[in-house]
Amino acid sequence: MIELRDVSKAFNRGNANEIKALNHVSLSVSQGEYLVLVGSNGSGKSTLLNAIAGAFGIDQGSIFLDNQNVTQLKDFARSAWIARIFQNPLSGTAPDLSILDNFRLAALRTRSKSLRIGITNQFKKEVQNKIALLGMGLENKLHQKMGDLSGGQRQALTLIMAIMDEAKILLMDEPSAALDPKSAENLMEKAALIRKEFNLTLILVTHDLKDAHRYGHRIIQMQEGRIHRDLSGAEKSELNLTDLFQWFA
Repeated sequence: MIELRDVSKAFNRGNANEIKALNHVSLSVSQGEYLVLVGSNGSGKSTLLNAIAGAFGIDQGSIFLDNQNVTQLKDFARSAWIARIFQNPLSGTAPDLSILDNFRLAALRTRSKSLRIGITNQFKKEVQNKIALLGMGLENKLHQKMGDLSGGQRQALTLIMAIMDEAKILLMDEPSAALDPKSAENLMEKAALIRKEFNLTLILVTHDLKDAHRYGHRIIQMQEGRIHRDLSGAEKSELNLTDLFQWFA
């Protein structure tokens, strides 16, 4: 589903402040896989996520989605495959629009952005049914402004918005970092549920090793722009939380 071939990316190239954020990274991620990226600050986790999303061009290598070479495609052109959830709950939503209008924008992410067309009773019912998966009662508050909601509620709705236009890849960059512990736990549980329900390929960047251990089918540790460790299958199953903490001791 996702393939990176010998991908490199440097910032501030050609001067004393040059940073090799990605250094000859090759990686394959299967459809439906839950991959967690861990590592210290500056290890390349978020840069890898942004490279997949097309937030910037890479210096070397190739990126494939569904066997299609998307290396030269901008982020908006990759949105047919990819949805994202960011660290800041204020990102990814329009605070002055209602929940329903935000969901219509999400459904039209890869098409014409017109709110006049398509907000039918059928669409409203679809939104209500999907929001109901959150178990937060927000399916009955579709006309409330998004900006009036808590950070946890907005992040949870952003998770559901990600599946409105049939994207198959969900990229989550520290999505619970700005939330209180209860909201963070709820978000992570709902993300796991949505991934399974819709067979999403999910890549999570996190500093929370407990979440990495609990949710990831596969854990990759980044270090100095390279893949330092890559555990899945039996190796991942045998990894306990203490072992994971020892990676950073």
